[in-house]
Parts: sequence; structure tokens; C-alpha cells
Amino acid sequence: MKKIIPYFREYFRTVSKTQLLLTSLLCAILVFLNYHEGLEKKISEQPFLTRYISWVMIFSLAWIIPCAFIYLENKDLLKKDLTWLLLIAPLLFAVKMTVRPHFLVSNNPVWNNYWNHIIYWPFLFLVIGSSLFFIGKIFRHDQLFFGSRLKGLDWTPYLWMLAFMVPLVILAATQPDFQAMYPKLQNIEGIFDEKDFHWWHKLLFELSYGSDFITIEFFFRGFLVLALAKYAGPKAILPMACFYCTIHFGKPLGECISSYFGGMLLGIVVYNTRSIFGGLMVHLGIAWLMELAGHLAR
Repeated sequence: MKKIIPYFREYFRTVSKTQLLLTSLLCAILVFLNYHEGLEKKISEQPFLTRYISWVMIFSLAWIIPCAFIYLENKDLLKKDLTWLLLIAPLLFAVKMTVRPHFLVSNNPVWNNYWNHIIYWPFLFLVIGSSLFFIGKIFRHDQLFFGSRLKGLDWTPYLWMLAFMVPLVILAATQPDFQAMYPKLQNIEGIFDEKDFHWWHKLLFELSYGSDFITIEFFFRGFLVLALAKYAGPKAILPMACFYCTIHFGKPLGECISSYFGGMLLGIVVYNTRSIFGGLMVHLGIAWLMELAGHLAR
């Protein structure tokens, strides 16, 4: 932790307090509107095009407005090659939130639902990952595929961060809204009653679910932080954290709120290490801890 704590100290010492206040206020407003008006639920019930446009609008508010706060303090940051980043980020991630591929794998509706879940997350990883790869090539981004550096990475601080989260996950697992959300496998109605459902089906599901966090880390920490940092330095972290919070609108309120601060901390680490893998280990570890807690709660 001795290596990571100075990153946090330096960031909060130098961050613009105006930018921090305005971005946090915007994030709080968006969270309030979602949970008070049920925005995520209403959007999920809409046809494909309406869902896509709705997510683009929400993500644009959460991403472009905080970027505008940076511009107000540093007007020399507005460059032509920055425009593509501001526009493409909400458009690309809205695809992930909207696309729901469906394949006929089994005549049994329960198993067909299960196998579609298994395909879903790796499919989106390929879509988003390949898109980021081509974006990096087209715009000649100077980061190694948006934070994919492993050399010299010290894993110890991340293990401590993960250990710190264990009691918090245990505490969260006692709450009804947590138990209604986790484990994710319970969203496949009837799967636990299937006679041919074995332990390896659970493992395969968790591995598929885990691939989603690789997608998220590459997009938010690798793409948004490191690409924008080329122009704005550490100021890139707050817009990413606000955007990141909005993708949790379907989660329990406490998890959604904590995602803003968690996204900020992971962004600070990635900005300083230029690698997403330490943060990925923490993020994925927490996700699987929550899954395990959900299974135990059942």
C-alpha cells in the first residue's frame, strides 16, 4: 500500500476542488433521478432504438459535462482530435448496454436462457475490445493498448485493497437488495431446479460473468482515463468516474454510489501505473466475492 497511498494523496492535493464539487454534484443528481424516477427500469422496457438513444443521452450527460468542467478551467485543452473521444465514448458503451444477442441453443427455455447468458458477456467483450483496438490504431494512441502493461507491476497493494473489501461485502450481503441481485445466476429462472445442473455450470457462468469486468476495465480505465489523460492529465479521472457510476443504475443504491468513488480510486491507480491489471484484479475479485456471498446467502 506504500506505493499506492501516495497516488491518492497527490491526486486529492492537486485536483481542482471546483471540478470535484461540480462533477460530484452532477453525479448525485443523476443518481437521484434514476432511483427516484426509475430511469433504468423504464429504459430497459423500451424498444431497441429508444433504449440506445436513452443510454447515449445519459452517458453523454455523465461524460461530456464533466469534460466541459475541465475545459472551463483549461480552455487550451479543446483540440480537434479530442472531439472524437468525447463523442465516441457514449455511443460505443451504449451499444454494450443495449445489445441483447439471442441464439437458439436449446429447445429447453431454461437451458437456452442459461447458454445465452454464457455467450452474452464474452460476445460483448469481443465487440468492445475489437472496437477499442481499432480506435487505438486509427488514432495512433501512444498507450500500450489502453493500459495492457504487465511488466513491473507489484500485485501486493491490490491484494491488500481486496482484503479490505471482504468485510464490506459480508456486510452488504446481509441486505435484502443485495440478496435480490446476487448471485447473478438466480436471474435465470428455474436453473437451480434443473436435474442436469452441475457445479461446473456455475463455474462456467462465473467465468463468463468475469469477462464483463475485463471489458469494463479496458473501456473505463484503459480507454477513458489514459486516452483523455493525453490531453488533460489527471483531470481525466473525474469524468470517467461519473460516467462509470451511471452504468450501475440497475444495481442496489449503495453499490451505485460506491461505484463513483471506487471508479475514482481505480482511475488514480491506472493513471499512475499505466496498467489496468491491478485494478482489474480488485474489481474482478470484488465481483466474485459478491457472487460467493450471494450463493452463501441462498
